[in-house]
Amino acid sequence: MELAHSLLLNEEAYNQLGEVQKAEFIFEWLRYLEKLLLATSRNDVREKQKTLVEQLLSLLNSSPGPPTRKLLAKNLAILYSIGDTFSVHEAIDKCNDLIRSKDDSPSYLPTKLAAVVCLGSLYKKLGRILGNTFTDTVGNILKAMKSAESQGRYEIMLSLQNILNGLGAAAAPCHRDVYKAARSCLTDRSMAVRCAAAKCLLELQNEAIFMWSTDLDSVATLCFKSFEGSNYDVRISVSKLLGIILAKAVISKHPGTAASRQSIRRVSLEEVLELLGTGFLRGSSGFLRASGDMLKGTSSVSRDVRVGVTQAYVVFVSTLGGAWLEKNFAAFFSHILSLASPSHPKATQTQIDAVCCRRCVSFILRTTIGGLLGEKAQLAAVKDICQAIWKLKKVMDAVMSDGNLETRLGSTDVAASQHMLVCALQELGNLIHNLGTTAAPLLQDSSTGLLDSILSVILHPSISVRLAAAWCLHCIAVALPSYLTPLLDRCLERLTGHKSSPEAVTGFSFAVAALLGAVKHCPLGIPHGKGKIIMTLAEDLLCSAAQNSRLSAQRTQAGWLLISALMTLGPAVVSHHLARVLLLWKCVFPASPKDLETEKSRGDSFTWQVTLEGRAGALCAIKSFVSHCGDLLTEEVTQRLLPPLPCAVDLLTQLSSILKMYGSPLKTPSVVYRQRLYELLILLPPETYEGNLCAILRELAADLTAPDIQVAASTFLLPPLCHQDDLLILSPFLQETDHRFIEEQLLLGNGVACGSLEYDPYSIYEKDVEGDSVPKPLPPALSVISSASKLFGVVCAHVGETQRLLILEQLLDSIKHTKGARQQVVQLHVVSSVSSFLKYVAGSKGCLGPEEMKRFALTLVMGALESPNPLLRCAAAESWARLAQVVDDGAFTAGLAQVSFDKLKSARDVVTRTGHSLALGSLHRYLGGISSSQHLNSCIGILYTLAQDSTSPDVQTWALHSLSLIIDSAGPLYYVHVEPTLSLIIMLLLNVPPTHAEVHQSLGRCLNALITTLGPELQGNSTSISTLRTSCLLGCAVMQDNPDCLVQAQAISCLQQLHMFAPRHVNLSSLVSCLCVNLCSPYLLLRRAVLACLRQLVQREAAEVSEHAVMLAKDSREELTPDANIREVGLEGALLILLDKETDERLCHDIKETLNYMLTSMAVEKLSLWLKLCKDVLAASADFTAVTCVDTMQEEEGDKGDDASVLTTRRDEKSHPFTNPRWATRVFAAECVCRIINQCENANSAHFDIALAQEMKKRDSRNDFLVLHLADLIRMAFMAATDHSDQLRLSGLEMLLVVIRRFATVPEPEFPGHVILEQYQANVGAALRPAFTSETPPDVTAKACQVCSAWIASGVVSDLNDLRRVHQLLVSSLTKIQAGKEALSHLYNESASTMEILAVLKAWAEVYIIAVQRHKNHRQPLKTTTCLEDGIRNGSCSSDGLLDLVYADLGTLSRLWLAALQDFALLTLPSEFASQLPAEGISVEFLCSLRSDATMESITACLHALQALLDVPWPRSKIGSDQDLGIELLNVLHRVILTRESPSIQLASLEVVRQIICAAQEHVKEKRRSAEVDDGAAEKETLPEFGEGKDTGGLVPGKSLVFATLELCVCILVRQLPELNPKLTGSPGVKATKPQILLEDGSRLVSAALVILSELPAVCSPEGSISILPTILYLTIGVLRETAVKLPGGQLSSTVAASLQALKGILSSPMARAEKSRTAWTDLLRSALTTILDCWDPVDETHQELDEVSLLTAITVFILSTSPEVTTIPCLQKRCIDKFKATLEIKDPVVQIKTYQLLHSIFQYPNPAVSYPYIYSLASCIMEKLQEIDKRKPENTAELEIFQEGIKVLETLVTVAEEHHRAQLVACLLPILISFLLDENSLGSATSIMRNLHDFALQNLMQIGPQYSSVFKSLVASSPALKARLEAAIKGNQESVKVKIPTSKYTKSPGKNSSIQLKTSFL
Repeated sequence: MELAHSLLLNEEAYNQLGEVQKAEFIFEWLRYLEKLLLATSRNDVREKQKTLVEQLLSLLNSSPGPPTRKLLAKNLAILYSIGDTFSVHEAIDKCNDLIRSKDDSPSYLPTKLAAVVCLGSLYKKLGRILGNTFTDTVGNILKAMKSAESQGRYEIMLSLQNILNGLGAAAAPCHRDVYKAARSCLTDRSMAVRCAAAKCLLELQNEAIFMWSTDLDSVATLCFKSFEGSNYDVRISVSKLLGIILAKAVISKHPGTAASRQSIRRVSLEEVLELLGTGFLRGSSGFLRASGDMLKGTSSVSRDVRVGVTQAYVVFVSTLGGAWLEKNFAAFFSHILSLASPSHPKATQTQIDAVCCRRCVSFILRTTIGGLLGEKAQLAAVKDICQAIWKLKKVMDAVMSDGNLETRLGSTDVAASQHMLVCALQELGNLIHNLGTTAAPLLQDSSTGLLDSILSVILHPSISVRLAAAWCLHCIAVALPSYLTPLLDRCLERLTGHKSSPEAVTGFSFAVAALLGAVKHCPLGIPHGKGKIIMTLAEDLLCSAAQNSRLSAQRTQAGWLLISALMTLGPAVVSHHLARVLLLWKCVFPASPKDLETEKSRGDSFTWQVTLEGRAGALCAIKSFVSHCGDLLTEEVTQRLLPPLPCAVDLLTQLSSILKMYGSPLKTPSVVYRQRLYELLILLPPETYEGNLCAILRELAADLTAPDIQVAASTFLLPPLCHQDDLLILSPFLQETDHRFIEEQLLLGNGVACGSLEYDPYSIYEKDVEGDSVPKPLPPALSVISSASKLFGVVCAHVGETQRLLILEQLLDSIKHTKGARQQVVQLHVVSSVSSFLKYVAGSKGCLGPEEMKRFALTLVMGALESPNPLLRCAAAESWARLAQVVDDGAFTAGLAQVSFDKLKSARDVVTRTGHSLALGSLHRYLGGISSSQHLNSCIGILYTLAQDSTSPDVQTWALHSLSLIIDSAGPLYYVHVEPTLSLIIMLLLNVPPTHAEVHQSLGRCLNALITTLGPELQGNSTSISTLRTSCLLGCAVMQDNPDCLVQAQAISCLQQLHMFAPRHVNLSSLVSCLCVNLCSPYLLLRRAVLACLRQLVQREAAEVSEHAVMLAKDSREELTPDANIREVGLEGALLILLDKETDERLCHDIKETLNYMLTSMAVEKLSLWLKLCKDVLAASADFTAVTCVDTMQEEEGDKGDDASVLTTRRDEKSHPFTNPRWATRVFAAECVCRIINQCENANSAHFDIALAQEMKKRDSRNDFLVLHLADLIRMAFMAATDHSDQLRLSGLEMLLVVIRRFATVPEPEFPGHVILEQYQANVGAALRPAFTSETPPDVTAKACQVCSAWIASGVVSDLNDLRRVHQLLVSSLTKIQAGKEALSHLYNESASTMEILAVLKAWAEVYIIAVQRHKNHRQPLKTTTCLEDGIRNGSCSSDGLLDLVYADLGTLSRLWLAALQDFALLTLPSEFASQLPAEGISVEFLCSLRSDATMESITACLHALQALLDVPWPRSKIGSDQDLGIELLNVLHRVILTRESPSIQLASLEVVRQIICAAQEHVKEKRRSAEVDDGAAEKETLPEFGEGKDTGGLVPGKSLVFATLELCVCILVRQLPELNPKLTGSPGVKATKPQILLEDGSRLVSAALVILSELPAVCSPEGSISILPTILYLTIGVLRETAVKLPGGQLSSTVAASLQALKGILSSPMARAEKSRTAWTDLLRSALTTILDCWDPVDETHQELDEVSLLTAITVFILSTSPEVTTIPCLQKRCIDKFKATLEIKDPVVQIKTYQLLHSIFQYPNPAVSYPYIYSLASCIMEKLQEIDKRKPENTAELEIFQEGIKVLETLVTVAEEHHRAQLVACLLPILISFLLDENSLGSATSIMRNLHDFALQNLMQIGPQYSSVFKSLVASSPALKARLEAAIKGNQESVKVKIPTSKYTKSPGKNSSIQLKTSFL
């Protein structure tokens, strides 16, 4: 393919290729040429132009395929636009000649078509340059069209569109001719031609004024005709044409003089709407041409026309725009509503028509009002809709008050106005649902009377209106949760008060059920007591139903409806009423079959109606119970549920005879009863009704083959039974589109109604699957079939094999014995139920049964595989594979495949070939590719052949789809077929006409599957892989150019796969360009593909994608996508705009994900852009009236004007790119800001340092830091926090919290001592204030409390007066919760008010903790001065001041805190421990019963609260004196440590443990002191023992504080160091392991545990301390042993340091010297010392890597901290001395230094019994070492240090030696020191080491000389050498001092002074 990359076609290479490769080569050359021409200079192009033109024109004769001819034409046009145009006329003539040719053979057709396409392209590009040649060309093309087939007509229309586009107004002479031709094409039998004609006419209307003036009516009628029999694409294209033309007619201002434009008439809006209304109501028959049928009222408009006109309405309004709609809303709304009005009875003549008509009206309203208007305009629209509802209500009232209710007029009026009301109510509900809490002001506005208007129509005579009103209330409750409870109360009150009105009973019961359904959408819930009220009312209705026959049916329905809806509240509510529900359930059915017989003989038609209504309701209630309260379905409850079931099934079997007896009034109730029973049985396990399985199966079979079913509703029955991927081939029938809501009615067929609420009122409380739209249950007659087929699958799988066989035979017979259309219906039902059965058996790994079963199933499925219904064939293919899966026998599967092979070889009809080709694909999908490669080869061979059958696009589509399934399932087995398959795909892509889009879609699926199969291999560089990759890319390019949007979506999906596997080979620039162009496509699936691809790309290359998008936007002349302004706001902004407009949930999720990935990668680099986008979104619809009244700044700070204006920007800024974004978009923007702050936290520290940020900004203006945008952050948080939308308020408060936490400590460089946030305190206060008003919901107040406490705790505000503003808000909330239940709102569930109370208490607790901490810190001396200064400046000291603020409410708070803690403890303690509850005091409730969802933040807060509490003496004394309380608290903390892995939580817990032990110590000390004072010092011997262990030393688990503490500490230590557990190590002694360094967190935990251990002896009596000492010593020495790792520089690890500190604490304990415990302690301490010594030289050579310094230090601690008797016993003393000797011999300088330091401390020990043995043993050794150094002189700092430490030790020896030995020691020491002195010559050249040594020696001599002058003098006198050296050194020192004199300006003659001093000192 590289040979194709040249300016001229490489004909030599081209001629060597085969036919298929030639086509590929040409396409690749043309693709390359297009890019090359644009990049080549004009002169170079002109040089080669002649040859190039010849080559291009010659290609016309080579039968180019559709993509090639399009590209060929494009290149020709580009070539002439860049090069010379003189030969262009020849090219045009040549094309015209080719078109005139009389050759009609199929082989010549591509040449003609290519010529047509070339003409279009040339005229489009060159336009008016071509002068007057266009008349001939257009004439020629139009003439050719008369004899053209569909492909020709299609291309001619598109070519004419291009010609018109290029020529503009100049083409006026041909306008009428083109118009005439396009008219005929607009109603062409080929749908593609209709679409092309619509595009042509759309281009024509730009200049042809007559289309939207004089000919407007005929254009409209033509479009209506075009809708007849149309497909989705035609409806999209033609509705666009019609909508735009009509919009133009309304707004056009005609140019030119009046005289020249006399023929043009102006068209009013009313006329245009009337015109559209005519199409909607009468179809294409026009105004006066209504046929006789229409006049007689026997015919109605076809649905496709109505749907098409509906779409045209939407295009019409969308074209005119939101501002136009806002202005003309009243007229538009009343017109749309009138489409369902009484003046048009034809529109709503049947129930089915009425439902479809309402769907269309709702769609128009939803898409225009919901999609085009901003929130303010929507609020205005709500008011208008309310007015309309009031008007319609008045009409109804007038009719109803007309005494004679039976008057014909009245009933018609009421019946007709009902549909208008339903549409108005549904749109009102939808609008408010989407507005959310922003609609609150509207409901508070009494002039609108919104709620009254809805409640008033709940009594409407029509059930549809009552249901719509109830649904509208549901929407209001979901949008505004604060209205849920009041509405529920009003409806319950009305229902109770109007029990005698049938309308009121049904209407208000619907309303209550709808409101209960809303509870699950409202996290704050409803008060718990409402359940009881509703249950009581439901019982009352059921019990009183029999009292009044006029109300029986209504009350029965209402009672069960309320119970069913109540079940949705979940187990917590239902558990209280379950017994009553089960009793009602039991009573509603007769107790035995005999009672049922009695009933049958006794009742009449009416009583049976009521009975069936009641029993169906009861079944529905139980179904609702099983669905929503699964947790309550215990064994016992199930047993109570079961008894009525057999009776319910008995009644099912009797229904047909009852129906015969009482006739048609029972028909619907009996169908509903069946449906309810089936639905319940589907949910229950089959074992619960196994006794009735056969009876149920017979009834199901009868239902599925009943003779009275007329409609084949395959589109709702079969899709769930088909594989989702297979539904794609029925495109676009079942695919998701933006118009699904109205397109659905075309899917179901004319005889079938769309779903609607009145078909099943019980669905009003269920959550609708499609988001916020109204539930759409199908009519009972259809839904019963759906339930029956699903239940058949379950029941059939559980009956015996004989029964199963009989039923299957019966079903087969029923198909045989019916004829015509009925046979199709029965076949559909039977196949769907058998498919359901096979699916169930396959899923449950069941067994099919005897051989006969296989035969029956096979016959059935085979028949369906050859059904004319494509959906049935799809389901049958799925069942075919399921059958093979269930039988699970290779031979059987091979047999099935063979059947399909044979059929495909012999059959020639489309139906058989499509069905069996899909069957092959399905077999492979479910059986992982039939293992033998021979089968695979056969399959692929047959499908290749079918895929090339150009006579039938359907066969090609199904075969290719099947091939894609085989590629997917075959995996690596398919590798050998990849190349030929890819060739086939490319060949078909280049040749299949674009009109057959479905074939292209299947080709796309095949290509996608191939790319997946090749996978990462596509990265390879081999020739074969390179060729495959090029082909894949070429295939993608062809599909990208396809006019069909779904094919383009496939192309994007393929490129996405390629980018994943071989990113280097995908041109990112062109891919991003393709994505940007389609970002706002009208096709949902294309938008989804675009976003899925973008989401993947930005995960890797966000910055590149963003840059490409902006570059592309700047380069392209016309805007890529009119809706997404990439040029101004970048790709990020375009995505935000799209997010605001998009309604599809999946797409919105992808957009958010994409933006999140982009934000993560780029927010820090493009900070300003991101913050501006978020600010624009948040500011675009901020309520500026609220914003401007903020007291932004303190008045005196006038110079801070810039910041003050932050919140008061005027509206006169340039228009925002975001117009009125929805609240959900604003919430997302606020969340983005929080994410941006988090991203910056992980980036440069300058983001949170204003001084550094400003400095770096000065250095490089491109630098950008978050702190520089603080004003914007505060402004955004303020705007969000004060919005009408509660969700946005929550996000705003969260943003404010994040800002406070991140910026609280950032100093303000201009005002030292202040922080940067201080200037925004007024803004923070203003943002928080609205959250504390009475009507604010609890979740917002709770969040605001959190922000308040964070603000106060942050320390930003030091002035108490300023702090009071926010403090006052907390005070108000405290006052509110103090007032008790009366003051708290009863709008929400009790848990919501509890949440609010706890949030307030938590906020106060956090403030209190901070206040106490600050007060403690303030008392430390260092802080005093600053605080005094602060105090003087602020008039009070903030640390104490804050505490003063809290103290005012501390009494109340402590009571509330304790009450909350106690309540929670009581709630969470398991019932069996109730008896153990303490009468008073704290239970640390939250920590007592930690739930898995308890947040770390909450636990930490509780622990910090405990710490603060125990810092205060009084609580500490209470804990100390109440041992049980202490133990309970310790047990709680132990559990926290066990269940939470967080180190911070465990550390906080240990801190609380330490405080408890300290409290206990204080208590013991106090008791000892008071006892001593009371009894007098003389009688000490007789004092009782205080502390744990008393006289015995026993510690009782569960009763001992010390034991509980030991358990907890052991838990911590063993978790970090498992080796400490003797059970784990397998022996009580030392286990051979290397010592280890713990992580920082682990070290801190171990250290904290050791501190606690060392404190424990002080809590015990002497006897008690003996009990615990072994454990404490074992653990402390164990930590030392396990963590004594050698660290550089002789450092000790933190755990070793902690264990040594703990050891010191233990050894110094008074208990070691107390009389009663001294002996035992001495023995134990000696054992401990032995253990340490054993660590050193163990038996089995382990622990050789222990740090000698750590162990030596431990020995030293023992020597220095214990009483002498512990360490002075000879055996131990000798071992210790040996250790010191050994370490002195170690060569490691660090070890030697540390050894000297330790010996230094031992030699100084005051008790000679301890120190002397060490001196005697080690002094001589030290002396030798020093003399060694003396000989070889130190060479590095380490040796220098060793020498210095050694000298210090010798000096110590001198001081501690007895008098008569001192002289001797001094005489040894002095020569060593003098030997290191340097004379004046050597001093200058000495190394720094020697110089330091000289200084050190001289300094020491100066100190020692005067102390021992006699020894000194005699030594100097006896050794002249020493004296000379000393004098030389002194002289040298003086010289060096002289040199340094100039540096001092204060000393006059330092030389003299120093020399005098030296002489005085020594000589």
